[in-house]
Amino acid sequence: MTDKQVAERGDVQADNDNTPLRRAITGKLLFLFILGDMLGAGIYALLGEIAGEVGGALWVPLALALAMALLTAASYAELVTKYPRAGGAAVFARHAYRSPLVSFLVGFCMLAAGVTSAAGLALAFSGDYLKSFVDVPTSAAALVFLLAVGALNARGISESLRANVVMTVVEVSGLVLVIVLAGIVLGRGDGEPHRVLEFDSDTTPALAVLSAALLAYYSFVGFETSANIAEEVRDVRRVYPKALFGSLLTAGVVYVLVGLAVSVVAPPQQLAESSGPLLEVVSIADVGIPDRLFALIALIAVANGALLTMIMASRLTFGMARDGLLPAALAKVLPRRRTPWTAIVATTAVAMVLSATGSVAALAETVVLLLLFVFVSTNVAVLVLRRDRADSDHFHAPTILPVLAVGTCIVLMTQQSASTWLRTAILIGVGLVLYGLARLTGTGGKQPSDDSDRLH
Repeated sequence: MTDKQVAERGDVQADNDNTPLRRAITGKLLFLFILGDMLGAGIYALLGEIAGEVGGALWVPLALALAMALLTAASYAELVTKYPRAGGAAVFARHAYRSPLVSFLVGFCMLAAGVTSAAGLALAFSGDYLKSFVDVPTSAAALVFLLAVGALNARGISESLRANVVMTVVEVSGLVLVIVLAGIVLGRGDGEPHRVLEFDSDTTPALAVLSAALLAYYSFVGFETSANIAEEVRDVRRVYPKALFGSLLTAGVVYVLVGLAVSVVAPPQQLAESSGPLLEVVSIADVGIPDRLFALIALIAVANGALLTMIMASRLTFGMARDGLLPAALAKVLPRRRTPWTAIVATTAVAMVLSATGSVAALAETVVLLLLFVFVSTNVAVLVLRRDRADSDHFHAPTILPVLAVGTCIVLMTQQSASTWLRTAILIGVGLVLYGLARLTGTGGKQPSDDSDRLH
């Protein structure tokens, strides 16, 4: 065995010895986890909104959003391989800023975004797509759906990710079907390829693309959740960057192809007026595929996104509780399953409450702004932490990438509405109250020592 192989085996063994969680996630499962978290409700529901902003050139904001996401992903790749512990952005903030309050706020923004997203996805699942099969009250169906997601999450990370594999295959198959149907439409001479270069005539192309890129960016949100399961990934320093960039590029290629396909088949106005834009392609192609089939695929896509989001939220809660930023009771792990059961119960309960407080659109906008705060913190942290030398090899992002990433986050923030800023401020205010209560009761604000939280 070579010295390099001995060193790599030593790193893997050290990772295994410094966590109470089971390292059950392989590189392939991680790739599918990230891909499945992105190929969800965003692409199935938001293409119509993007068409309304930009016109027929749907693929342009999708490609721009991919480039923006890759910039921030480079920072995650460096920091996750440097500090591979559950907690993600909160861990990075703690190392960089040495402030319990800042670390808590970053982690809370991530946590709030996760449970808010799950609440919105529960509403999306329980809406028109579900009503294609059974007519039940939306609010009640959302609660039952979240309970089912929580139960699967508590059963185990392996079971959850095996379910993700199946659902991701279904999601991708549905998007590939849209591309194939567009080819059929073009083959019989019914499509209009010129639309892929047409922009909305009511605004300038640059402004239209930037506005649409905010919506398209939501379709890529999800890659950051993988940082919160780093502690359960085998040989995380080696496999994480490959899985992260591979899944982002795969999603980007699929999204661009879907954008081209949808634009060729259906006019932008028709897409903008539809709550199920991909169903428009199925209807126009008219090759005998029932609309219910696509409704089922959409339900699976939404369910997969909710499952992966709640996995992230529970692991983040576990990590913050273990590090003293949330009550210690939230760090309890099931002895046999080795899953953070109290964190799962808490995040599921909060998501259930949030599902009764707003629409899918309102919750989705709030998610994006919360995550932009997290991304700014992470991109700055990667630069600050260059002074902190790691004992093990890790991914290193060129300095220009996090600098550009901060700029893109600020630009996207300027596209948010005043109502979204208000909702986000209220959520952050709730977090500050919880932090203050934790300090008063002596359960929060503790800083672990460097030796305890750095994995060698």
